Amino acid sequence: MFRKLTDKILVAPQIDCAAVAAAAEQGVTLIINNRPEDESADQTPGAEIEAAAKAAGIAYVAIPVTHAGFAEWQVTAMADALDKAEGKVLAYCRSGTRSTLLWALARASRGDHPAVLSEQAADAGYDLSPVTAMMDMVRGRAS
Repeated sequence: MFRKLTDKILVAPQIDCAAVAAAAEQGVTLIINNRPEDESADQTPGAEIEAAAKAAGIAYVAIPVTHAGFAEWQVTAMADALDKAEGKVLAYCRSGTRSTLLWALARASRGDHPAVLSEQAADAGYDLSPVTAMMDMVRGRAS
């Protein structure tokens, strides 16, 4: 269920409370929810994931991303959350794609090379081409 982007970063489609326990067993110390509330009727509410995470000793942060795209505040919030994490991170959304794209933008904003990020994402089954130009733009700001 969890896909590995790096040794520290995992992404997943929508998780439930049982997945939080599985994440804890894998050493996850932070869960990032990139899914807006009420996006679909079948999603587990963020408050339930947050409560399960806290009960498991896992930090939780919500950085919702709609299908409208990414804003600078989201990239900054994701980069800050990743920078502060002291263990493995699990980010999730409906399919894992928005979490992966936001992860790539966040890492590019910290100076990581887009080609390396694209390779890591591809190894996990994700395509970063929708944000290639944005990665170059935010990486330029990091220089």
